Amino acid sequence: MIDQRAVIHPSAKIADNVTIGPFSCIGADVEIGEGTVIGPNVVIDGPTKIGKDNRIYQYASIGSDAQDLKFKGEPNCRLEIGDRNRFREFCTINRGTAQDRGLTKIGSDNTFLAYSHVAHDCLLGDHIILSNNATLAGHITVEDWVIISGFVAIHQFCRIGAHSFLGGGAHLKHDILPFLMVADEQPKPYGLNTVGLSRRGFDADTLLWLKRAYKIIYRQNLRTEEAIEQLKEMVPHCQKVQDFIDFLGKSERGILRG
Repeated sequence: MIDQRAVIHPSAKIADNVTIGPFSCIGADVEIGEGTVIGPNVVIDGPTKIGKDNRIYQYASIGSDAQDLKFKGEPNCRLEIGDRNRFREFCTINRGTAQDRGLTKIGSDNTFLAYSHVAHDCLLGDHIILSNNATLAGHITVEDWVIISGFVAIHQFCRIGAHSFLGGGAHLKHDILPFLMVADEQPKPYGLNTVGLSRRGFDADTLLWLKRAYKIIYRQNLRTEEAIEQLKEMVPHCQKVQDFIDFLGKSERGILRG
C-alpha cells in the first residue's frame, strides 16, 4: 500500500494500513494513523501527527515551516490533525511557532478544498469547511461547524464562532459571533445562519431566542456590557444564548459590527 517511489524518513511512524502514493515525501517525526490515504506528490513534514482515516490529495503540503519571518526553525513546533479530515489539492497547513503555543491543531471531520491555507498556531475544531482559496492567517481560532467560503481572508488572532457562515470573498479583521451569517468583501452580519442551524437540529424555539439575542447585540445600540446583562436574562429560556455571552466576554479583537 506504500508505493516504492515514495520517500519516507526512517523516523516516520506509519500505521500498517496507510496508503501512500508515488513521489510523496514523508519527513522526520511524522506519525500517520490507520486508514489514512495519501495521494501522489504529497509532502508531509514534521513534527506532525495525523490521526485515522484522513485523505490527503495530490500536491498538498502538510506540516511545513511557518510562513512567519520570526520562525527560526525552533524544535518542537508541531502540527496535530485528528481523524477523517479531507485535504484537497494544493492546500497548505503550517506547523506552530515558538512565539505562540508551538502548535497548529486541527480536529476531526473537516474539509479543506483546493488552495486553502491554514497558517501557524491556528486552532480548528470539528466539522469545518474551508472552500477554495480560503486563507487563515496565524493564531486564528475556528470553532465547530463553521463554513468558510471561497477566497475568504481572515486576519491573524481572529476567532470565528461555532456554526457561523462566512460568505465568499469576505476580508475579516474582527471576531465573528457564533451562529451568524456574514458576507460581502467589506463584511457585515446578515442575521443568523438559520439554514445551517436547522440542518443541525436547532428547533424553532431555540432559533427564536437566538434571533432575539441577535437583535439585542446588533439592533439596540448597546455597549457590550449592557448587551451581556440583557442576554443573561434570556439564558433560563435558552441555554444557547450563553454561547453569545461567553464569546463576547472573551473577544480580544472585538466583534464584527454592521
